[in-house]
Amino acid sequence: MQAVILAAGEGMRVRPLTRSRPKALIPVANRPIIGYVIDALIENGIRDIIVVTGYRKEQVTRFLNQLDVPVTVVVQDKQLGTAHALRCAEPKIKGDFLLLPGDNYIDPGSIAKIRDTRNAMLLKEHPNPSNFGVVLLHEGYVTEILEKPLESPSFMVSTGIFSLTPSFFDYIRGNDITDAITNMIGNGEKIQGIIADDWQDAIYPWDLLKMNTRLLPYVKPGKDGMVSRNAIITGSVRIGKGSTIGPGTVITGPVIIGNDCEIGAHCSIMPNTSIGARVKIEPFCLIGNALVMDDCSIGSHSRVVDAVIGEGSVLSNHVTTCTSASLMEIGGSVVRPAFGAILGDEVRAGSFTTFKNCIVGNNATIEDGNRVISSGIPDDALVI
Repeated sequence: MQAVILAAGEGMRVRPLTRSRPKALIPVANRPIIGYVIDALIENGIRDIIVVTGYRKEQVTRFLNQLDVPVTVVVQDKQLGTAHALRCAEPKIKGDFLLLPGDNYIDPGSIAKIRDTRNAMLLKEHPNPSNFGVVLLHEGYVTEILEKPLESPSFMVSTGIFSLTPSFFDYIRGNDITDAITNMIGNGEKIQGIIADDWQDAIYPWDLLKMNTRLLPYVKPGKDGMVSRNAIITGSVRIGKGSTIGPGTVITGPVIIGNDCEIGAHCSIMPNTSIGARVKIEPFCLIGNALVMDDCSIGSHSRVVDAVIGEGSVLSNHVTTCTSASLMEIGGSVVRPAFGAILGDEVRAGSFTTFKNCIVGNNATIEDGNRVISSGIPDDALVI
């Protein structure tokens, strides 16, 4: 059996993090999201994998080339929808296949549920169904899919994961997979709805924190770095090779720390935190419920909580993220999320900066000063 993974899109609602990488490559628990999808397929014996790339395709191809399993790469030159992306892969499809998004987490057990059933889709209840395709069922079969309805009649949504046969291509007339499924149902075909065990999507950048919390317990604990004798480590903690943990530091899992990191003395690394590779955290910092990407630096006495810190960002001493909720408009939707901060790649934050429930674009610079940043800052901005 084959699998087709769609990884051609940017993920615009996750900006600024997707301005420099496709959503499928955002690291969660220190692994790109698409890596979890491929792992789930391999655990189910599916090794004939096609990945459709497009936006920043070189990055996706580079990651795929590092894997132990060979992957066929297909390019969607223009991002014209999910059905169009699948059409790009059609010449490589030999028979029955699974269709999956490359930017959602799915567990191996859910793949096992759908692998041997044709004309089926994985479903999951979600507290905010209006962000997805809402699925109506009758006796276990799909009767209708409502794409992102304002008022949802159900909490059951499509995960975007399907088990299909080559005849599915006969129903593709537009650019969207959902339309093709609707065409199948209208033609009398039955589509079975199967409930997924564990599926996670990140519609907005702060959703990455929820995904990170969900995936960290799957990380195998281990201490491959140097840990000071009077550091305290409890719970499930993974420390990468070449990393050092300073004296008096307390780490409470689940936590993952990548390779070649330096965690200073008397820091507190709290649960649900992922720290990428080559990250430096100076003494007396508190980091919790955070996703810190590769090559970041966090100055002493900083407090980074409920935050995503993009790759290569530098925070000076006494930087704070302050969790609150405020109204935001993203992708035409008005939302009121609660988080501390979302910082893009290569952000520079001066000493005594406080980020309060705000999104900061890539390459933005906030100069030193006792200031509170509580509104969005665009890419390449300078705050003086």
